[in-house]
Amino acid sequence: MLSRVAEAIYWMNRYIERAENVARFIHVNLHLVLDLGAVTGEQWEPLVWVTGDHQAFAERCGTATREQVIDFLTFDQDNPNSILSCLFRARENARSVREIISSEMWEQINRFYLLVKGAARERALETPHDFFTEIKMASHLYGGIADSTMSRGEGWHLGRLGGLLERADKTSRILDVKYFILLPDPADVGTPVDNVQWAALLRSASAFEMYRKRFGLIAPERIADFLILDREFPRAIHHCLIEGEESLRTLTGSAAGTFHNEAEQELGRLRAELSYAQIEEVIAVGLHEFLDDLQLRLNRIDMAIFSTFFALRPLAGAKT
Repeated sequence: MLSRVAEAIYWMNRYIERAENVARFIHVNLHLVLDLGAVTGEQWEPLVWVTGDHQAFAERCGTATREQVIDFLTFDQDNPNSILSCLFRARENARSVREIISSEMWEQINRFYLLVKGAARERALETPHDFFTEIKMASHLYGGIADSTMSRGEGWHLGRLGGLLERADKTSRILDVKYFILLPDPADVGTPVDNVQWAALLRSASAFEMYRKRFGLIAPERIADFLILDREFPRAIHHCLIEGEESLRTLTGSAAGTFHNEAEQELGRLRAELSYAQIEEVIAVGLHEFLDDLQLRLNRIDMAIFSTFFALRPLAGAKT
């Protein structure tokens, strides 16, 4: 497979996963505002921290109101992490590899983009809850179509790897925001407001029911354990790395416990560390520090994947 094609498929899935996660954050926050009974800047500003765009937002928009945050994260074409921008790039990548992906995948990506593009013309959302639910369902439909119409070859595994790494990154960011930015005063810990925020965090990862089945009552340490170290929940960071490493090894043919390139080394090392980690150790180090380091390491994995699979290199023996 050409490196150009491989990179397009990898980023196509990353962009779709990113668009879905942004929609998740906004949708859950709309419910959170209703639960807490007030609309304040503090309830909307963390969303631009999750995407890493807080500086750009502050320079261009100023105060984090509901309208400004939703517009910035959903329709702003100058924001590379907005839902519309992500879907535009996913669509352009899909257009460039139409001979590789199935026609059903292309049609769904096109419908997905046009759904958000059409809403962007009016800007004002009459039923925002329904709109962001549509975005999540469109992403899920794309994932189901991809899984049921693509052979389990290089293209499928590259797309799967990209989506899983993006999901792991966004799960770490929403957890970091709750611990670091929304951390309440000591007197608020364990209060109904604190519990509502933790429940909202679980819902943003579609983890509320699965967490309750595993642990029952809301407990911050157990939530961190579930979203970071769980092997079975599909949006947990550890699970994403396990599945991502499986696709990476399928692409390279490397046996478990070995590595033949930097991407395998970086991903395998991080996955192994999480396999033996305990949440008590993570909390002792500092959850924010742990998640900050994890995000840097996920970025290194992404750069290693680029270097291994996508970067152009001179042919061996070619004159320079």
